[in-house]
Amino acid sequence: MLFTTVLFLVITTSLFSAASIPTPNHGRSFQQCFYSCYSNNHTQVVIARNSPLYSPLLNSSIRNNRFLNSSSFDLWSKPEFIVTPTRESHIQATIICAKRSGFQVRTRSGGHDYEGLSYSSSTHQKFVLVVLSNFRSIEVDIENETAWVETGATLGQLYYRIAEKSRVYGFPAGSCPTVGVGGHFSGGGFGTIFRKYGLAADRVMDARMVDANGEIMDRNSMGEDLFWAIRGGGGASFGVILAWKVELVPVPEIVTIFSVSRIAEQGGLFLGRVKELLPLMEERFPELGLAAESSQEVSWIQSVMYFAGFAVNNISLKALLNRTSTFDGFFKAKSDYAREPISGLGLEGLFKRVLEQESSMLILTPYGGRMGEIPDSETPFPHRRGYIYKIQYIVTWDTEEETSLHMRWIRELYEYMAPYVSKAPRAAYYNYRDLDLGRNGKNDDSYERARIWGLKYFNGNFDRLVRVKTAVDPSNFFWNEQSIPVLAPH
Repeated sequence: MLFTTVLFLVITTSLFSAASIPTPNHGRSFQQCFYSCYSNNHTQVVIARNSPLYSPLLNSSIRNNRFLNSSSFDLWSKPEFIVTPTRESHIQATIICAKRSGFQVRTRSGGHDYEGLSYSSSTHQKFVLVVLSNFRSIEVDIENETAWVETGATLGQLYYRIAEKSRVYGFPAGSCPTVGVGGHFSGGGFGTIFRKYGLAADRVMDARMVDANGEIMDRNSMGEDLFWAIRGGGGASFGVILAWKVELVPVPEIVTIFSVSRIAEQGGLFLGRVKELLPLMEERFPELGLAAESSQEVSWIQSVMYFAGFAVNNISLKALLNRTSTFDGFFKAKSDYAREPISGLGLEGLFKRVLEQESSMLILTPYGGRMGEIPDSETPFPHRRGYIYKIQYIVTWDTEEETSLHMRWIRELYEYMAPYVSKAPRAAYYNYRDLDLGRNGKNDDSYERARIWGLKYFNGNFDRLVRVKTAVDPSNFFWNEQSIPVLAPH
C-alpha cells in the first residue's frame, strides 16, 4: 500500500481537403475510400481486423488489463480498422471516409484512458481507431520560451527535449512519463509544479486540429470558443488534435525533493534549495519534522525522474523516452475534491479502509497557489479557487477472478467518502475518467444523461462545452460514452 502526498517543429499547412476525396459508390468500403486519396503505397496505414498486425497494434498501449485480459471486456466493440497516420492528410482522409462509410472515429495518443474509451466502445457503433504514436515531433524554442508538441508525444519525451535545450525551463504537466500529451493537455493536466504555474492546459498558446469535416484548423481559424473547449474539455469530443503550442516555464537550477516517513511515505518537491525549505517547513508543517538528511538537491529534470519512479543519480535521462509502461495489471481509479478539511473521524475511517486493502493507493494533491488565482471559467477545468485538495483512489490486482472484489471495494470506499468531499456537484477530475459517474445515451436524452457526469467534471462550464460541441460537431460524429453531447434541435 502506497500513501503519497505531493506538495507540490516546424509544421506546414496541409493542402489536402474533403473536396479532393471522391464520393464513394454504394458499398464502397472505408479502405477503398481511404486509398482512393493516394496514388502511391499507403497499405500499412490502414490495418483491418483480419490483419496479423491488428491485435498486437491494438494491445500495444493498453495500460490496464481490465481492457486487455478480461472476458467482460470482450463484450465491448473493438475498432473495425486501425489507422496509423504518418501525415496530417491521413487523418483528414480517415475522418472523411469514416463519415461516408457510417463509422465513427476514436483517437489514442498514449493509451492511458482510465476506462479504455480511446480504443473501445460499449455500444455496437462501428468505429475507426486513429493511433497517433507517429505524431511525436517536439520543437523546443528556448529563446521564445515555447514548444510545439505533436499529440502522440509522451510527457517524458517532452521533458527530455526541454532538458536537452535548457536545465532552467520546464513544463507543468504530469509525473507519469508514458502519458500521451494529446489526452493529458486536453483534459487539464496537472503535475508537481501546478501550484506555481497552473495546469498544462493553462499554458497552451495554440493548437492544430482536424474537425468533423476533415479540415485543419489552428487557434485563429477555429475561434476562441473551440480553442477554449479543447483546453480541459477533452479534445476527443471536438476533433483530432494534431499538435499543441505551449509556453515553457522557468524553474530554478536547483530544486529540492524530500520524503517523510510516518505511517506511510509522504513525498514532496520544493522549487528552491534545502536551506530555504527547512525553515519554511518548520514554520508551516512542524509536525512533519523534516530534516536535511531526508532532502536532496537536484535539477528540475532529475525531480521529474524521481516522481516517475526512477533513481535520480543512477539512470540516464533517456529513460524518459521509453513509451512502454512498467505497470502490468488490472486497476480501477476514482477521484474526489475536498473544499473543507476532512475530520479526524473521516480520516480515521479512510485510512483504516485503505490499510486493509494492501493493493490500494491514495494520493492527496493540495491545491492553492496559482490554481486559486485562475478563474474557474478560464478553461473548462473548474476545480480551482475554494478546493483545498484532490483525492485519487486506486486499487490494483493481478487476475480477472479478483475483479469483482476490488471493484466492489473501491466503490464502497467512494460511497464512504461522500460526507467528507465536495457536494452539488461531487466534483471529479476528467482525466481520471470514471464510467461509474454515468455514461451517454445515443438518443435525444443524451444531454440530460451527460449532465449527470458532466457537472462533476466541468461544473458551470459544462453548458458552454455543450454549446460549442453543438456548433462545431452537430452530427455528434466524435461520440463516446463520456463525450460532450449535442443539444437536440427544437
